[in-house]
Amino acid sequence: MNKMKNYIGQFHPIVWVLLIGTVLTRCSAFMTLPFLSIYLSRHMDISPIIIGLTVGMSPLMATAGGFIGGHLSDRYGRKPVMLISLFMLALVYYGFTIATGQGWFILFNALNGLCTSFFEPTSQALMADVSSKEKRMKIYSLRYTAMNIGASVGPLIGAYLANTSAKLSFGITGTTYLLYGIVLVYFMNKLIIQPEQQQSKKNVSFGDAFRIVKTDKALRYLIIGIILVNMGYVQIDSNLPQILEGSLENGVVIFSMLITINALMVVFLQMPISYVAEKFRVMQVMVVGAMFMAAGLIGFSFVDGWVTAVLAMVLLTFGEILIFPSNSMMIDTLAPEHLRGTYFGAAQFRKIGNFLGPIFGGFLLSHYHGQIMFLVVSIITLGSIIFFTAGNKSRVTTAGKAV
Repeated sequence: MNKMKNYIGQFHPIVWVLLIGTVLTRCSAFMTLPFLSIYLSRHMDISPIIIGLTVGMSPLMATAGGFIGGHLSDRYGRKPVMLISLFMLALVYYGFTIATGQGWFILFNALNGLCTSFFEPTSQALMADVSSKEKRMKIYSLRYTAMNIGASVGPLIGAYLANTSAKLSFGITGTTYLLYGIVLVYFMNKLIIQPEQQQSKKNVSFGDAFRIVKTDKALRYLIIGIILVNMGYVQIDSNLPQILEGSLENGVVIFSMLITINALMVVFLQMPISYVAEKFRVMQVMVVGAMFMAAGLIGFSFVDGWVTAVLAMVLLTFGEILIFPSNSMMIDTLAPEHLRGTYFGAAQFRKIGNFLGPIFGGFLLSHYHGQIMFLVVSIITLGSIIFFTAGNKSRVTTAGKAV
């Protein structure tokens, strides 16, 4: 009992509020968004291209939105940006329940991507604000674990509701975001968060913020590297289901099993692997993670049954566990204290990979076949190592000059 109290007590209470909220909101979001395309195809007379555009609006808006939201949180404070985003997300999902035309769905999903990209980097920055540097890697790992707990439960509920009452799932998600916002208002007013931690130390203009991305080579190389990683990783959600369904008996069942394995591995292995990873340099961990992810993608190019599919997913998940929390830690390391929100927001440019990956992978799949597609994207993923290494050298050189 004392060990549990000590473990909980090592983090600021607002960190635990944000982690619990992450589990609940991710569970709700994964209960709805993966099934949005199915809902549109069943209930609306629109083409697959428009469905793809509707679904793709979220990562597209998130690409620029995260940068803007992070900057606003540095300039005006974490609290207003986070709370406005949460209440807007509640309205978005309530809007899905009454939307009747394709334009409304495009608008609401665009707002969904924008508000999510405002909230997530700001919440990460707030977690860092109230935590010592030596605890931040553990917090980022806990946050990633929380996301995957939600991701492991949400689709199971969503699959049931998709066949019974899809609009109910949108309503439940909207209510979850609304309650999360109300709880966060209560705790932010009750808990003491030092103003110098929550606010920026000096105001910066949008021009200053854009110049940061332009002039900080290490940050720019890191973002490019993660874009390449995401172009490979997003194939698991976009093109892998089509390949498995077309090439294997019970391909859809196997895909569902793979997603479950992925989420459970992250939930149970994230913390122990992160504990070991903390003993190495962050860039070394990211390079090894990229190698594991590329190995998993290569494995999917040779899938001939559920055994090889599971092996490929295990390799890819090890890469995921190593690379994504380390990415957050690297951004935290690069960011000056008064610009942490701006840096986390700029990192949302990585979602360009989530937008381009399905398009590029779909092109390869339609003109060649699945094996070629996975081999090419695995090479692209390995290419991230070049940028990670270059970014690390740039960071070391800059630090040396500063000294």
